[in-house]
Formats: sequence, structure tokens, C-alpha cells
Amino acid sequence: MSAPGVRLHVQDRYVVMDNGIVQVTLSNPDGIVTGIRYNGVDNLLEVLNKESNRGYWDLVWSAPGSKGIFDVISGTSFRVIVENEDQVELSFTRMWDPTLEGKFVPLNIDKRFIMLRGSSGFYSYAIYEHLKDWPDFEIGETRITFKLRKDKFRLMAIADDRQRYMPQPDDRSSGRCEILAYPEAVLLVNPTMPQHKGEVDDKYQYSCDNKDIRVHGWISSSPHVGFWQITPSDEFRSGGPLKQSLTSHVGPTTLAMFLSAHYAGQDLVPKFRAGEPWKKVFGPVFIYLNSAPIGDGPFWLWEDAKIQMMNEVQSWPYSFPASEDFQKADQRGNVNGRLLVLDRYTSRDHIPANGAYVGLAPPGDNGSWQRECKDYQFWVRADEGGYFSITNIRTGDYNLYAWIPGFIGDYRCDTAITITSGSYIEMGDLVYEPPRDGPTLWEIGIPDRSAAEFFVPDPDPKYINKLYVNHPDRFRHYGLWGRYADLYPDTDLVYTIGVSDYSKDWFFAQVPRKKEDGTHEGTTWQIKFKLNNVDRTNTFKLRVAIASATLAELQVRINDPKAKRPLFTSGLIGRDNSIARHGIHGLYWLYNVNIPGAQIVEGDNTIYLTQPRSTSPFQGIMYDYIRLEGPPSSSVKDEL
Repeated sequence: MSAPGVRLHVQDRYVVMDNGIVQVTLSNPDGIVTGIRYNGVDNLLEVLNKESNRGYWDLVWSAPGSKGIFDVISGTSFRVIVENEDQVELSFTRMWDPTLEGKFVPLNIDKRFIMLRGSSGFYSYAIYEHLKDWPDFEIGETRITFKLRKDKFRLMAIADDRQRYMPQPDDRSSGRCEILAYPEAVLLVNPTMPQHKGEVDDKYQYSCDNKDIRVHGWISSSPHVGFWQITPSDEFRSGGPLKQSLTSHVGPTTLAMFLSAHYAGQDLVPKFRAGEPWKKVFGPVFIYLNSAPIGDGPFWLWEDAKIQMMNEVQSWPYSFPASEDFQKADQRGNVNGRLLVLDRYTSRDHIPANGAYVGLAPPGDNGSWQRECKDYQFWVRADEGGYFSITNIRTGDYNLYAWIPGFIGDYRCDTAITITSGSYIEMGDLVYEPPRDGPTLWEIGIPDRSAAEFFVPDPDPKYINKLYVNHPDRFRHYGLWGRYADLYPDTDLVYTIGVSDYSKDWFFAQVPRKKEDGTHEGTTWQIKFKLNNVDRTNTFKLRVAIASATLAELQVRINDPKAKRPLFTSGLIGRDNSIARHGIHGLYWLYNVNIPGAQIVEGDNTIYLTQPRSTSPFQGIMYDYIRLEGPPSSSVKDEL
């Protein structure tokens, strides 16, 4: 017996899509989701909220130099795009014209909602378009937000090992909580559920890398119902696979983040100048609903949601969206190849780039993809042999980029790539030669663009999140920046090569030290090492890879901590805010510092790393990896 067809009911103020499994009500012509009926529950969305504050697309925008404006996107015109028994697709548009300048973002916005026969959920996507010569503007953020019923949805799941019963939104109100260093973080002092007392709640503790945000959401225990946001592709997200975004948090709230400056700063805010035309399709994403008998338990719903997520990923790009701006599979192209690494100081042979992140992104410089935020990106992981296959790429001009865990730096293929419909481009063998001048004398950390391998302290017992006790992501605890002064109250970190262990002796972030009067001071870390037979006529190379920086400065001195001029300074860098937001990485920086041999002595040497900026406890640096290379060796130079 086939599933019933999709029915559409159009009324003056509402539009209802109904396929017999789920019924979705949208306001007309606003295109805001006011109701989701499923499994005997009249509305999964928060009925205590105004209808405009339940399920909506929103954005934050500004004119250049102006303050950001939060805008819940309300349509002004409604159209039925597709209506048959197998599918309904609805369009809610808001068109811009010069009379709206300064009032609304200068974009034509077309929000789409799709329901399919037999589908336990619905899809949404949108087309944003800025026409040539329209006013300059910036977008700080855009997303879809769903606010669920707080009396039903208590259990949140964002990964296999990141699931918990969450506090209530009322627990964040006056009298029930104490605001900590910033408004998003609160200490629960009188929560509605006593087991949450003494815990910290902060939405940033539940952020994820884009590459890991495939499915997340909430589970109701009465009845057993799951509400899941599934993102089948990263192509429309900005900043590449390592960009971190919000997921779900206390509300109960579920987000589909498309664009944000979180963990990156202004570099990830698209800025449109000089009448630049632009068009982008965000989505589709899938809102999946599932249910289970009481006996199956709530975690069956999570496992089922993961299976559904895999089905959605395998169905990408979808064949059913009606907009011509969303390219279907036969309109897209493919790129295959193999990436090898040549680092003559570790191997004379080409090494397969096992596990490399390989992607197509708009043309730019090495590593520009991590700051790219206007167009589309397509990323995969290379296999053990370094082979990669990037499929279903939208037509356009790209560069091929890569970075390889275990090696510093960024790869970019010099050959520009133009994708046309149906194209299959074979790149052959590509070779990445990572930065290298001489043999490794010593190294600290793992070059993986994260500080997770370094020492992450236990949190202050006053600021616990029980989810992260004995958890691999223990860096997500609140207040870890303050633990540095507890561990180093008077003197700074000293790391001795050959004696110290970076997993125990290298603090995960170089932050300011809090003083007794409440102010902060910059810090200077020392790396002590011994060298014999120093060639003082030659040059050594210090490689410093940074996983994140927030209004910080890196100064490097060698053997003279009081030298007025440092050997190297980065200047002021970074607006990631990863320290405050419990991220273990942000944007990647790589500095290559020449150390004259005349400044190195035979025997004991010390490198001093100073981070002097200290107006805020959140200023600082997370290191990824540090390496000292000796002068080029004659045997390798002969080969070169």
C-alpha cells in the first residue's frame, strides 16, 4: 500500500503541508513555521512563544561601519511552486528595492519549503541575491532556528559521545542563575531540576566543526519523539571543514548554521562592496522527525536519525528542488587525483597524503579557503594511498587546496580548475612539499591545526559541565583560561626539550596571567634546549604553527629575554575568541622565523615566546606545533 499523497491547504493567514505523517503550518506570506504536528502531538514547536518565534530563517546584517541588525526574514509574497501528490514546494519571497535602503538587507530572498510523499519531515532552502550596483553591506550570520517545546524536549544529542539531559530555559533567568564572564555563560544556582545545580550552561560548549555537523537535535520522552536537523552537504557553509559552528542548545533550540563569524571573527563576514553582484543557495537541509515505542528507549531515536542522515548524504545533490539555482547531479562535475608529500628530511620517497583534507574552493592564495565566505566549497578526505575523489561540484572556477595532518602548511595546485556540467577532471599525481629548510632538531606538539594534544587542565570545581568530565573534549569546560594562573601563580611555563612532555607540561593556551588586583599581565614562555657543534655562520629556522589567536601578539626572542627588539613579532593577530568559546582551534597561522646561527650557542639555549597583550583574559594564542630546524644538511642539499 503506497503512502498517502501530499496535500496543501492555503488559507488567508496560513499555509499547511500535510503528507499524512507530518503536518507543517507556515504563516502566509511570512513563511515562518508556526506549527509541526507529528505522532499525535499537536505542535512540536514552543506554543508559549509568539508565532514569529518558533521556526524561522534569520540573518544579521549591516551597512559598512554600522551596527549589526538582527532580522527574522518575513516574506511579503507567497507562491506555490510545485503541487502534486508526490511533492509540494512553497516559496516565500522578500524583494528589495531602493525605498527599503537602510531598513532591510539589500537582498532578494526566496525561502523554499518542500514536503515529499512518505517522508517523515520537510526540507528548507533559500536563495539570496544581491544585484549589481545595489548598496554595500555585510552579513554577520544567517541560519534557520527552531524552538521546541520545553515541556517535552529535554534530551539533546549532537554526537555519539555528546548527549545529555539539558537545563530548562527558565534556569537561565534571574534568580536561578549567575551570569559569568559573558552573558552566554551562566552558573545554575537554583535550577528547576536539582541535578543541574552547580553546572555551567553555555551554548558554545556544544559547538562542532562543520565537517562533524551532519545531524543533531532533541528527544522527547513523552511521547518518544525525535526532532533532528540534518545537513547533507557542507558545500554552502563558509570557511571550510574546520570552521566551527553552533548546533543545538538550551531553549530547546536547534540551529542550521550557514554563515557566522564564530571562532574566526571578521575574516568570515562576507563584505559586498562597489556594487558587487552575488547569489547563493543555502541548503536544502532536512528536518527529520522520528518516533519509537516507549520500550525502545530514547537512544534508538538517535541511531535511527544517523541512518536517515546517511540516506540524505547519499541522495545529495537532491533531484527534487525546483529552483534552477540549485544544480542537480547532471549539471555538476567531478575531480579525481592523488596527493603525495615530499619532505626530503623525513623520507627520500614520495609519501601518500593519508587522510589529507582536499577541497575545491574559489581561486585564491594558499590557505585562503579558511577565510572564504561568499561562495561554495567541496571537501573530502584522501584515502591511505592519497587518492581523492571530489564529486558533485557546482559549475564554476576553483583552485584545489589541501592540508595534511602530520605536516605543516597549505597546498594549492597552481592550475586553475573550471568545472562544467558533466565534467570528469583527472588531476593525476600532485606533490606537496611542506615548508622545510633543514633537519628537525626538536618539535613540540602534532601538526594537526588543533591544540587538543596539549595539557588541558581540570576545570575549577565551581564551573563543571558534567558532560565533559572524563571526556575527550574536556577543553569545552568553562573557565579553563583562569587555571593558568592557578598553575603558574608567579612564574611562567618553562618547557625543556628532552625532559618535558607536551601533553602534561605545555598549557593548551598562552593566556594572560590574572593578578591579585584583578588585572592581567602578558606572559613569556620558555623553551630550553641543548645543541652541540653549532654552525654559527648558518641560519636556523623556527616554525611556529598557531591553531588560534585572539587579539594576540607573538614575540620571539633567543637567549636574551630582555632584548628590546624581538627577533620576530607577528603584530596583532586574530579575532577567533576560541579561548572564551571553548574551541580548541580557530584560524590557522604559520610563521617561519630565521634565527641567525650567531645567536645560538653551543650548550644551553632558550627561546622566549612572549604574548604581551593583556587587557582581557581571553586574549592569547593556542599553538598547533613548534619545530626548530637546523641549517640545511649537505647530503640533502646535494640531492636538491
